[in-house]
Amino acid sequence: MKEKEQKQIFEKWLIQYRALVFKIVKAYANSLEDQDDLFQEISIQLWHSISSFKGESTPVTWIYRISLNTAIKWSRKSTKHQHDPLEKVEHVLQESQIPIDPRLDWLYAQIHQLDEIDRSLALLLLDDFSYKEMSNILGISESYVGVKINRIKKQLISKLNTYNNHEI
Repeated sequence: MKEKEQKQIFEKWLIQYRALVFKIVKAYANSLEDQDDLFQEISIQLWHSISSFKGESTPVTWIYRISLNTAIKWSRKSTKHQHDPLEKVEHVLQESQIPIDPRLDWLYAQIHQLDEIDRSLALLLLDDFSYKEMSNILGISESYVGVKINRIKKQLISKLNTYNNHEI
């Protein structure tokens, strides 16, 4: 694959799927600096993975897999590596300035507290992936996906009930 073609695919993917990547970044990194670092790491991994994308899955499934695996590995590292900024695509990296609903902030805060697999499943569930797609992305069985999602829902409902009782 020529570099020009790789660059076009990369920019198209970043534009088309930036909300997905931002969602993962927000779920795995707290501070703005960490979010920037993780976004850069995911972008680098996506860049390198383009040549191995064979179209056996949809681009969104591929990008989710790369992004989640990168986020999980990144969150396990004890030291974070600095990368040069991706100046050529900086315009693509700007997050929307639309105000965020406080309930959404609460949800992301709760998702951030989940373990890595549960966090990944919650994000995939929010994006309406099927159990089979989740299974393929995370490399776990469909039945285990169902069990984990049921537990996550119960846990979040319990936290929401506690949150609502304190708000009254």
